[in-house]
Amino acid sequence: MIKSKIAGIGRYLPKTIVTNDDLSKVMDTSDEWIRERTGIQERRHAIKHKETSTTMGTAAAKIAIERAGITAEDIDFIIFATLSPDYYFPGCGVLLQRELGITKTEIGALDIRNQCSGFIYGLSVADQFVKSGMYKNVLLVGAEMHSMGMDFSNKGRNVSVIFGDGAGAVVIQPTQEENKGVLNTKLHSDGTYAEKLAFISPGSHGGYHADKMGADTDFGFEKDKPFASIFGTQKMLDDDHFFPDMEGKFVFKLAVTKFPEVINEGLKDAELTTADIDMFIPHQANLRISQFVQKSMGLRDDQVYNNIMKYGNTTAASIPIAMCEAWEQGKIKDGDLVCLAAFGSGFTWGSALLRW
Repeated sequence: MIKSKIAGIGRYLPKTIVTNDDLSKVMDTSDEWIRERTGIQERRHAIKHKETSTTMGTAAAKIAIERAGITAEDIDFIIFATLSPDYYFPGCGVLLQRELGITKTEIGALDIRNQCSGFIYGLSVADQFVKSGMYKNVLLVGAEMHSMGMDFSNKGRNVSVIFGDGAGAVVIQPTQEENKGVLNTKLHSDGTYAEKLAFISPGSHGGYHADKMGADTDFGFEKDKPFASIFGTQKMLDDDHFFPDMEGKFVFKLAVTKFPEVINEGLKDAELTTADIDMFIPHQANLRISQFVQKSMGLRDDQVYNNIMKYGNTTAASIPIAMCEAWEQGKIKDGDLVCLAAFGSGFTWGSALLRW
């Protein structure tokens, strides 16, 4: 029976380190305040106008490709997960293809916009493609350049202190080894409370969802300007609709409920328990969420890997970055049972179980 496995993994972090003290110089916050609520001590910021989600994804991809023992020309499908693309369109998948110099083969490129759970969703898609025999070398990238779209003022501090930039990548290949590869993936979503964690503009909503966003205006749209919602209006700018918004307490409560549910779903399907997990790598959303989930599931410290303290929340990139770092440190070894899980905007969430 053909299964899929991670054959190569890579990561890229920008060189610029931004500490909590650095942020306290531009907004009313402090190292103590940020650490207490998120566990974050520092994060990385890419160089504006020189680095993008695509360039960082390319750097991580090259490492993953080399570690998989193949060349870029061997890649037959690309999946790119990000919420911070270089362009509104086209997506980063084709830009990555161009950066890798593999346009002559005209392989397919798919973009995934599932924010924090983007990598899990991408892994599930890659798993199905490989198991079906359709592709043999799928390149899956999660990359984010949040710093280019954050509000670094007092108004946006609750969100901007959390996020960082970076990229992670894996090469997914087929395997017939009995104790190797992806065991299962579980995906879920519920759009009921989509606006609790959202970046609503630019978009094509045209004011349609104004009631759900707590607004009593039409956002300044004009009937003779059908694309105003995509390119923006002065009113959107004045009202800060171009920055992400999050209702933190609501997100926290939902996350600590859905994380254990989806993890246990995967374990039950594989006839395993939390005691069988060698390494649990949660999406690095908030250290307090990870600690809450760890405690509720009875996991030991050596079963969990967190690095949000150093990199902040890199959404779609956080799991591959953490997984790569854990592997490089020898904390993930051949035969280990690795559990991945993510929860984020949408809301969407998912888990994956794999035997390394």
